Amino acid sequence: MTLDWLTYFPSPARGVWHLGPVPIRAYALCIIIGIVAALLIGDRRWRARGGEPGVIYDIALWAVPFGLIGGRLYHLMTDWRTYFGEGGVGWEATPRIWDGGLGIWGAVALGGVGAWIGCRRHGIPLPAFGDAVAPGIVLAQAIGRIGNYFNQELYGRETTLPWGLEIFWREDAAGVRDPHLLDGVSTGELYKIVQPTFLYELLWNLVVFVVLIYVDRRFRMGHGRLFALYVAGYCIGRFGIELLRDDAATHIAGIRVNSFTSTFVFIGAVVYLLLAAKGREDPEAIRRGWQPEDSGEQELAVESEETAEPGAEPDGEAPDERDESDTLEVAAAGVEPPGDDEPSEVTSDEDEPAATAEDDESDAQAEIAQTEVEPVQADPDEAVPGEESEQPDTADADSEPEPDSDDSPEVEAADDDTTDPAEPPADDTADDTADAEGEAGVIDEESDGADGESDASQDAEQRG
Repeated sequence: MTLDWLTYFPSPARGVWHLGPVPIRAYALCIIIGIVAALLIGDRRWRARGGEPGVIYDIALWAVPFGLIGGRLYHLMTDWRTYFGEGGVGWEATPRIWDGGLGIWGAVALGGVGAWIGCRRHGIPLPAFGDAVAPGIVLAQAIGRIGNYFNQELYGRETTLPWGLEIFWREDAAGVRDPHLLDGVSTGELYKIVQPTFLYELLWNLVVFVVLIYVDRRFRMGHGRLFALYVAGYCIGRFGIELLRDDAATHIAGIRVNSFTSTFVFIGAVVYLLLAAKGREDPEAIRRGWQPEDSGEQELAVESEETAEPGAEPDGEAPDERDESDTLEVAAAGVEPPGDDEPSEVTSDEDEPAATAEDDESDAQAEIAQTEVEPVQADPDEAVPGEESEQPDTADADSEPEPDSDDSPEVEAADDDTTDPAEPPADDTADDTADAEGEAGVIDEESDGADGESDASQDAEQRG
């Protein structure tokens, strides 16, 4: 049993097919399939993070064209001799991206600018978007490397390894023979056996894709850290693969320019990975970017309905209510606020007890005065006939203290003063006290007059 089937593997016979006048290029198909795969995976991951469904496709309208232009510019700068050097293909070949020649670093750099524009227009954070699409991007790169296989490009040095890649001569319709002819067909004549570096990078990209998916699920990477991990991981593989390549490229100090680019980009990715915020963005922060324009007004309306008082009118006008602060002040003063149809009334609880105490004091003084007058009244049976004319005066004197009762006009006036809403409660109490003392003085003077008349009557009776 032999292992001849493991020895080498051939390149495709051609990389272009024609449907009438329309060329179907394998490299372009691989690029398109890779982009579609990246968008499908990115959209699914974006929705899982709380983003708007379909927004990935909107941002892709900016990121993909920018990425293609950036990738082509990077390729032209790092492989300028092929186009502008002696015997180069010339300026007319610079836009022919379907013939191959896209630099990944330029695609990522300028594609990031396009993604930033799209994210800004949709109000979503760029780092979160990068984390969502990172696995899809590296998978798209893996698919794109299949196009390099059809174009017989990006291969390494000659090798005798059993998995070496066979490169054949190709010939176009004009009879031009060249192993790198994109429109040519294989002649079956072996050119050389080389390291299949395109296959190495394809497999490495698949490994990075699996690692990104696992790490994201295990550690919930966010804030652009997963995208940085993708960049760092890809740089590691690309640096090693560049050491195996032997095709035409720009060198700096004998080192391929892509090796320098991979080194510097790797350092930048690691620094970002260490300094960026840990964890993942709050899904609510991602949702805010795609809420409908009137959602803010709807939320405010809902909140206002929830916090509105039960008596509030639907149109926002408050019902007719007394000012709360005025009600508190009136209640503290002991007066109820007037209604719409009722006159104001005094409801002071402090004035009424004071007025009652003054009334009791006046009643007590009146009783004392009446007690002093009654013992000195003359007996009607012993009265002298000639003095009967003086008896009514004595009776009048006896009846004068009666105004000290609770029904007297003076006491009623005092009571009325306590209910006057125009004066403070403290002044009403002082006036009541003064009126009560004045009444007591009047009663004392009248009692003294009555005693004098009684003494005069007794003297006249003794003389008779």
